[in-house]
Amino acid sequence: MKQVVQIVRKQDVEKKLILGLKLELDYELASLFDAIQQKNQTEIDKSKARLSEIHSELEALHALR
Repeated sequence: MKQVVQIVRKQDVEKKLILGLKLELDYELASLFDAIQQKNQTEIDKSKARLSEIHSELEALHALR
């Protein structure tokens, strides 16, 4: 029974983490859009780097299918 509870808790934590990452993804995409509109290469590069990190984190959680 303990194992079942642990699995359910782990799944709940992963779901919350995925939701948080998806919100961060949306925010970073909006930031990238703004940086592109302003032609701010420094901010574009920062956003792209963070988007790559978020992608890796989501991929590690198997959220991208």
